[in-house]
Amino acid sequence: MAALLSAGLFAAAAVRIISHAIDTFPPEATQEVEADEPRCFMLRIFVFGLAVDLAWLVLVFLLRRLFGYSGSLEFWECLDSGHYLDIAEDWYLSEGDWDRLVQLVFLPGFPLVVRLAAKIVGSALYAGLIVSALSFAAALCVLYRLLSLDYPRARVEKMLKYFCLAPGGFFFAAPMSESLFLLLAAACLYCARRGRWLTGCLLGGAAAFTRSVGLTLLAPLLVEALYSLVGARPSPRKGVCRLAALLLVPLGFAAYCLINYQVSGNAFQFLIYQKQHWGQSLGWFFNTAAYQTQYALSTFLSNPKNFWGLWLPNLVCSFAALVVMLCAARRVRGSYALWFLGYYVIAIGATWLLSAPRYLLVLFPLYIGLGELTKSEKADRAATLALALLSLLYTCAFVLRWQVW
Repeated sequence: MAALLSAGLFAAAAVRIISHAIDTFPPEATQEVEADEPRCFMLRIFVFGLAVDLAWLVLVFLLRRLFGYSGSLEFWECLDSGHYLDIAEDWYLSEGDWDRLVQLVFLPGFPLVVRLAAKIVGSALYAGLIVSALSFAAALCVLYRLLSLDYPRARVEKMLKYFCLAPGGFFFAAPMSESLFLLLAAACLYCARRGRWLTGCLLGGAAAFTRSVGLTLLAPLLVEALYSLVGARPSPRKGVCRLAALLLVPLGFAAYCLINYQVSGNAFQFLIYQKQHWGQSLGWFFNTAAYQTQYALSTFLSNPKNFWGLWLPNLVCSFAALVVMLCAARRVRGSYALWFLGYYVIAIGATWLLSAPRYLLVLFPLYIGLGELTKSEKADRAATLALALLSLLYTCAFVLRWQVW
């Protein structure tokens, strides 16, 4: 029943998204409006992003102390952060302990930036926290610019508010790749929307070098390229160049495959490690709904920590994302909504998915949809309160290490 519900919601959302994309092809040209912005407005957003990141660190520290644990920053290594920091310090290993060999599955974009930052601050952990904080603050600035191409300022600010309150927001503060990937993905689409195709596709390649789901950026980039070809009618040479630039995105992932080959002798060794060590391969997203529901039912009484911290949040986020996009399909730009479909299929289709809230956290079309569904003041207050409460509860589960990944 969970699989059927998941497949049905996805199919319904896909039909509405695709029909809307066809009906609005090409969309009306949009122009960025900056004239009425207060002075240093983007700097304020950047500082606000740093404050949000710091608030997550402080909240986790206070909750740790409240629950009787130490407040050490080393706690942040309990996630996949430890793997990223190992890579930043020692790079990938071709021989040695099995637990270090399988770190090849983690893409090198974030560890490389942390490695450079660590040369300045002297600690990979501190460097990782700083890189995440700066990336998140910059991502908010880019998202503001991107969303302002289609929506008025008040609505954009509401969407960013939801983004900052989203359950799992502490992942943006963690020394992990989420904040950097968000920055690269948002900047990629913003540059494409502003006609800077080479820069946009280079950033898309960097996103694919940071997380494998960066490859799904090909979907919105291709749609935006078609928008520009039909709407702006550039010269044939310029049109061909724009389409050719899309190849930079898979080249970013190809660079990661080259690292696989240099380290292990197999360009796709990461697939072997994923399956052998984590039981992970690409499956059907609706099958994920089925096995997660099965585990949720079996752990409700026998292992409540896993139920409340792991399986229930995964199911709630996976289904809530489909419901939001189904309801808001005709209010989200076609290229962004199509990106949601491709990203969802890949990210939620993992055969051993433990991190649905984290994977969906960076998918900003969800917050566009939520912002469009809560135009009334009453709906906005309800959504804000619900997100804040769920975020606090999920952070408590993270601090208590109830299998939050």
